[in-house]
Amino acid sequence: MDHLSSLRDVDPTPFWLDDPRRPRPAPALVGGTTCDLLVVGGGYTGLWTALLAKERDPSTDVVLVEADEVGAAASGRNGGFCESSLTHGLANGLRRWPEEIGLLERLGRENLQGIEDAIERYGIDCDWERTGSLVVATERHQLDGLAEEADAAARHGGKPLLLDADAVRAEIDSPTFLGGVFHRDDVAMVNPARLAWGLKRACLDLGVRVHERTPAASLDEHGAVIAVGTPYGRITARRVALATNAFPSLIRRHRPYTVPVYDYALMTEPLTEGQLASVGWKRRQGFADRANQFHYVRLSADDRILWGGYDAVHHGGPVRAEHDRRPETYATLAEHFFTTFPQLEAVRFSHAWGGAIDTSTRFCVFFDTCHQRKVAYAAGFTGLGVGATRFAADVMLDLLAGEHTERTRLELVRHKPLPFPPEPVRSLGIGITRWSMARADRNEGRRNLWLRTLDRFGLGFGS
Repeated sequence: MDHLSSLRDVDPTPFWLDDPRRPRPAPALVGGTTCDLLVVGGGYTGLWTALLAKERDPSTDVVLVEADEVGAAASGRNGGFCESSLTHGLANGLRRWPEEIGLLERLGRENLQGIEDAIERYGIDCDWERTGSLVVATERHQLDGLAEEADAAARHGGKPLLLDADAVRAEIDSPTFLGGVFHRDDVAMVNPARLAWGLKRACLDLGVRVHERTPAASLDEHGAVIAVGTPYGRITARRVALATNAFPSLIRRHRPYTVPVYDYALMTEPLTEGQLASVGWKRRQGFADRANQFHYVRLSADDRILWGGYDAVHHGGPVRAEHDRRPETYATLAEHFFTTFPQLEAVRFSHAWGGAIDTSTRFCVFFDTCHQRKVAYAAGFTGLGVGATRFAADVMLDLLAGEHTERTRLELVRHKPLPFPPEPVRSLGIGITRWSMARADRNEGRRNLWLRTLDRFGLGFGS
């Protein structure tokens, strides 16, 4: 079969944003204003920060500005995996913060429950499903670490189920699946755009002043206040939370700590009952494979399959809209889809899109403050921010308030990762790393000297 024919009619719009329920943008800010707290950025990080600030103190005057529309960037175009992990998975957390991992795992589970509670409290219709997720082995060498992964998860409060080939295929039927671990309680599936729009609605209902299509262009300290410039006026705030993630920070010294890496995804047309039955998938959990260049996969509420990942592309330079489309990656993803699910050879793709992820050298969120703690910053989620953004919002609010909490005492919060080197060394290093990880996947997982050196300096990443 010609797999490229499955892409003939794809719409390049992110599936989640192609929704008749997409709300109208809030008016741009025209003229100057003042506030207690200014939030810059209308993705999950900014939305949670504004919402939690009003929950902590309803009298706080909060303004949120977004350069585009709420949820238009990563928050509206990701896979919709909402995970409890704050450290981009337990393995990464164990490598970096072994003494704190118990606390980090507990805080992560409390955070995930906090998201679920907020969705219920504010009546956010976002197809929330507490399904759990599967990690699957598709090569023999990937089987070796499954038992260790399950054991580590169980030791730190998880409820993993180790699966052999027959058991994993009883969950989701693919001839490529050789084994897996079912993490039953720490992941939910969500419609990411509707979550962002629901958080916006909740913010407005609590009195947050939201201004979309209002880019923040400058930030300066003026005595006891911070002034942020926009095209149509200046905002003066007592405190500022920066939630710009993959986009350049208003604080120049923050910029070397993240780079934009582009991720791509396909969405199928809705499966028929027969097609869905041929795959099984009765528990509707998401899954990812154990390769370095891994895929993430899940069902939508209307029984489409989202198939994303594999290519993580650093184009160099700042975020640009033209990088959101990459037909050569779509072709690769389509080929991999039909290898995984040959029983779905008649399925076609309806949407294909991409977007930038804010990547840090430790692969999870980091924090900073400046201007005598009148400004707080969080970024670097590296593709696992749907859940961790709410935790980041709480941390920023703690830091801005000068509160010493179990969150702010964490090593994860108190120390930043290593910055990326300047160009052209940055792009060269990322390119070598990407090539090396692909080579390891072809070489039974064996990591070359470059990857082993990165591991030694705490920069190595398995998947």
